[in-house]
Amino acid sequence: MKAVAGGVQKYWDALKEVNDPEFPISVVDMGLIYNIEKNGAALYVTMTFTAVSCACMDWIKEDIENRLLKEPEVKEVHIEVVWSPPWTVEMMSLKGRDKMRYWGVSSK
Repeated sequence: MKAVAGGVQKYWDALKEVNDPEFPISVVDMGLIYNIEKNGAALYVTMTFTAVSCACMDWIKEDIENRLLKEPEVKEVHIEVVWSPPWTVEMMSLKGRDKMRYWGVSSK
């Protein structure tokens, strides 16, 4: 599990409620969220996707924003999508890998 600094653990936990639309796995367990920073009432999320051609990018970003805005102290959410480092299955949590195996998808 990633070490989380800056008092943002609650936002990481909140994003465990946001699932990838293709698999019932959270964006956190998929390893799509790289970083969360808080500055006042604004959150800055750095994330990636499994592929540059991911058809669900807008939905996932909207789900992330909507979930974080449910936190009473959060008034703004800024999402930066990065491609470096590129996503690999090694970025998935053990829980995410177990779920993928359960659904019959290889996640070595």
